Amino acid sequence: MILTVTPNPAIDLTYRVPMLDVGESHRVAPPAVRAGGKGLNVARVIAQTGGASFALTTAGGPAGVRLGDDLLSAGLPHELVPVASPTRSSVAIVDDASGLTTIFNETGAALTEAEWIALLDAAERLAVPASCLVASGSLPPEAPGDLYARLAGIAAARGIPSIIDAIGPALLQAAEAGATVLKPNRRELAETTGESDPVAGATRLLELGARLVIVSLGEDGMIGVAADAPGRPVHARLPQALRGNATGAGDAAVAAVASCLAAGVGELSAILSLATAWSAAAVLAPLAGELDPSYSALEDAVQLSG
Repeated sequence: MILTVTPNPAIDLTYRVPMLDVGESHRVAPPAVRAGGKGLNVARVIAQTGGASFALTTAGGPAGVRLGDDLLSAGLPHELVPVASPTRSSVAIVDDASGLTTIFNETGAALTEAEWIALLDAAERLAVPASCLVASGSLPPEAPGDLYARLAGIAAARGIPSIIDAIGPALLQAAEAGATVLKPNRRELAETTGESDPVAGATRLLELGARLVIVSLGEDGMIGVAADAPGRPVHARLPQALRGNATGAGDAAVAAVASCLAAGVGELSAILSLATAWSAAAVLAPLAGELDPSYSALEDAVQLSG
């Protein structure tokens, strides 16, 4: 079982418009509404591809009830940590004309110290039967700065790999805690390390203690840099760019990495091939947390270099 931890979940609302005309009114169909947040998206993809996942997250207010109801209806195994603050919302607007998606993410509300302790206690308990721990997504205001580092430590204490998808100090501290895999995108890595070159930024995280860094490059695919071969990065990409909704592409990549590690697959090229294919399949799917059925065929098309 792969345990995913989502400290700052959201109710995702996805609107589609034929053409987004900024500054003008648009008449739209009702949005697609579902429980969201990066870790929940990861858990959904793992389940879709036949793996076993378990989602740990918080839930508060009427939106939190809605989030729990959606997870139940989806049949996704989960545990909710009740919190006083209402669960936030996230709005995605898919422009069919350009193929671009515009996202408005609420920051979320602060949790109490007792609520953070409850989340960590649940993660420690659920990590016992887990084969891999994934912690991902933004943190709400006033969150413990070392939260992701502590989750990586929980995984290490249980002898299982950890994957952290974060930004800023949380990502740096996870590296220092020896997280197995860090998975930022190019922008997040540059903002965190100050390095514009993804390989240089990844190397910086390896120097801090991470074992493997996988960087999403958008249409250019992904780069992986491992601690045991820092001078030999591997680049994976598809022959052509794909149009669609890229909202959950990074989460699909994390799901692929977690699936590989849980199965004992450690070869970087194999991990990158699967991550690139699943990420691309997520772009072709209508909603975050889903893969287009072509994900197996896409893996055969991935090109590796380096």
